[in-house]
Amino acid sequence: MQSATQGILAVARSVLEKLDVGVVLTRVLEAARELTGARYAALGVLDDSRTHLVSFHAVGIDEHTREVIGPLPTGRGVLGQLIRDPRPLRLADVGSHPYSYGFPVGHPPMHTFLGVPIVIGDEPYGNLYLTEKRDGLQFTDEDEAAVGMLAQFAALAIDHARRYSTAETERARLERTVQALDAMIQISRTLGGETDLDAILELVAKRGRALVAARALIVEVLEDEQLIVAAGAGELPAGIIGQRMQAKDTVAELALTTGQTRRLSEEGNRTRFARYGGGTLGLMADDGLVVPLVFRERVYGVLIVLDRLDDDPFTAEHQRLLESFASSAATAVATAQSAADERRRQRIAAAEAERGRWARELHDETLQALGTLRLLLAGAQRRGDTDAMRDAIAQALEQLNLDITSLRALIAELRPAALDELGLEPALMALVERVQHSGLTVRAQVELPFERGEQVMRLEPELETGVYRIVQEALTNAVKHGEAARADVAVVLRDGCVRVAVTDDGAGFDPSAATSGFGVAGMRERAELLGGTLSMHSKPGEGTTVAVTLPATPADGAQSSERGVPAADR
Repeated sequence: MQSATQGILAVARSVLEKLDVGVVLTRVLEAARELTGARYAALGVLDDSRTHLVSFHAVGIDEHTREVIGPLPTGRGVLGQLIRDPRPLRLADVGSHPYSYGFPVGHPPMHTFLGVPIVIGDEPYGNLYLTEKRDGLQFTDEDEAAVGMLAQFAALAIDHARRYSTAETERARLERTVQALDAMIQISRTLGGETDLDAILELVAKRGRALVAARALIVEVLEDEQLIVAAGAGELPAGIIGQRMQAKDTVAELALTTGQTRRLSEEGNRTRFARYGGGTLGLMADDGLVVPLVFRERVYGVLIVLDRLDDDPFTAEHQRLLESFASSAATAVATAQSAADERRRQRIAAAEAERGRWARELHDETLQALGTLRLLLAGAQRRGDTDAMRDAIAQALEQLNLDITSLRALIAELRPAALDELGLEPALMALVERVQHSGLTVRAQVELPFERGEQVMRLEPELETGVYRIVQEALTNAVKHGEAARADVAVVLRDGCVRVAVTDDGAGFDPSAATSGFGVAGMRERAELLGGTLSMHSKPGEGTTVAVTLPATPADGAQSSERGVPAADR
């Protein structure tokens, strides 16, 4: 029995080494051969009805012989006897048994036979078969007892391996679910801090592809009844991003109109996809899913995944994961588009408000002053008095001087000449001087290499204009809304960035509260358009600080990397 114990220990080690049913079955067969000295060993696994063998594992027969034998046994003859009556069976000559079915052509000769059932719990799992004990000897009582003991432990090992396999399957499924949840959380986090549609779509493409291990994924957004390839990840044709795809009569149209996922393997979809995008995509995939992006019953586009990296087809579980992910992605796309629409609305409203302000300025000041001048000259003309005419002309000249000064100030606010002719620093200093006439004391610190002769090229015009307008708006708000007495302005170019800070001692406000004005939105929009960031710190009664950081680019488009100085001038 010592050898039997060693055989059982070998099976135990196999269970500990690798919890795989196939490995355990092989180790059981090898241990059984070693225990009994049998030349051949086999293990038949029963089907659910416990009437036939659903699988057959054997050792001792080479591959060529397997091919010659043909189909594996299903449980007839002597093997069927063990199925019908699951008790140990020992035969001196298997061919002489009444239920012997005979062997197929090419089967090696077999005489001595030992069969032992494997029972898991109270249910038969299969049978262990041993034939041809070495040296032509018969299987003994000791062999039967040893193999019976091995079969009992094998039952435990197989059951344990099956449970582990099921647990591993569940673990893998749970892992995929966690991956899906993580991807959706990433999208949700993006919603909180990112409204740039391109950035969101890029994240959607990368996360979605990883979620189902696809070779490629593209995101197509619906625009003017056409699909635009907005983002992609993986193996994609060159230049496909930005292409417009005609959705009509394609598998994408089916997904859009029905709001349901379409598989390339479905009837007709292969043909529809083959002509999709002029054949660019249709020729590159064997399998795929087209999932609509739906949010609040509105379709925003589709996700298209093509082929899995392991060459296995997409399963129903992959489809469910991708559909859940697409739901979150659609929410992100809808939110980003809404944010973009809101920014456009604010820009239009801000432009209209600005036009209204200039119209009021021209009407309330310039137009009324010109009207007064006309009445003055007309009255003097009617009287015909030379002295009166001279007085009227003197008053008219004085009024014209005032109106010219007013118009110059108005024009300077619209587009200061100093900004174009002299540069950003003189324009800012002139702005500070004009603002101080309103009663606000301003201390300015402007450090720009061009104005100091340290840089040959100025900053690009859009950047100079943006900095000027941000400072202008911040000072206007300090006077108009904050009723501030003092403000500090700092504009510094350093380490390849322009840093702007405007601090006032005004009334302050709650930045999170809704406001009917567009000044803050306008400053933030300018900063974003220039690739920078804007932060605002304020509390009621504690003043306001506007801080902006913008990447500095010289006027010729060359990138600055050292104190704003182009590489050619260092």
